Amino acid sequence: MDIPFFVFAFSSLFTLVNPVGISPAFVSLTQRFPPGDVPKIALRGTLAAAFILFVFALIGDLIFSFYHITIHAFRIAGGIIFFRLGFHMLESVVSRTKSTPKEEAEALTRTDIALSPLAIPLIAGPGAITSSMILAGQAETLPTQTALYVAIILTLLVTYLILRGADTFLKKLGTTGTRVIQRIMGLLLMVIAVQFIIDGVTPVMKTILQAAR
Repeated sequence: MDIPFFVFAFSSLFTLVNPVGISPAFVSLTQRFPPGDVPKIALRGTLAAAFILFVFALIGDLIFSFYHITIHAFRIAGGIIFFRLGFHMLESVVSRTKSTPKEEAEALTRTDIALSPLAIPLIAGPGAITSSMILAGQAETLPTQTALYVAIILTLLVTYLILRGADTFLKKLGTTGTRVIQRIMGLLLMVIAVQFIIDGVTPVMKTILQAAR
């Protein structure tokens, strides 16, 4: 397994999923359920999110080729999305790409929230899906592909553990602790976003300069 690529993939996915940031929403959505059902909801939601991320990681190349999209264009677009998400995390604001007030209100009347809004869009939101596709496009060898799939599994495993004990976890961290962690993750995500944009723009600029000669 490619360890440096694994570290990069895991840090990117974990920051985008942001299990600490979605924990308050998860607690709010599950407070009407019996305590014994909460771990089951967390498990079903993370399994569904894992399936979604794996599917998009596997079919990312097909989507690129079907729409004639280059990986560089996707990196630039993804970087812009990630930067916006990171900026919201830095301000401790839940991004609308994660959920909207209307979606949260509708979720309170549902009998099963594992697939929506938990799996989509809270866990496997646009940012995480985009990241899995971009990382899959970069994973051209077996070691890097293995690193990506292990990173997805580990990200969702940690997310499940955090959501399972979200109530206790948030009480121990407190509001200040939760916001500090979220802001650190937001700053990290903004840095990753800038790097994604640089990686996307650099080859495009090289092509333009070569054509201009």
